[in-house]
Amino acid sequence: MNRRCKIAISALILLTVAACASQPYVETENAPGFFMGILHGFISWIALIAHIFNPDIRVYAYPNSGGWYDLGFLLGLSFIGGGAAASR
Repeated sequence: MNRRCKIAISALILLTVAACASQPYVETENAPGFFMGILHGFISWIALIAHIFNPDIRVYAYPNSGGWYDLGFLLGLSFIGGGAAASR
């Protein structure tokens, strides 16, 4: 098999497995939103280390407000990880 064929098969398998992933919809009034996502992304390394010693501490808030929380979390991660400036 050539390289392109292997990549195509791997991508197809990955997409098939990812299609099964879902989270149940939870109705909450005070779900963390965009700004809490930024904070949680910024402190994610601290939460990860704390999670090693205490499994009750979560790195990612669930339930959350959805896409806005995810965007804030990724922005918070990029702040702490250096973002594009780290690639220089």
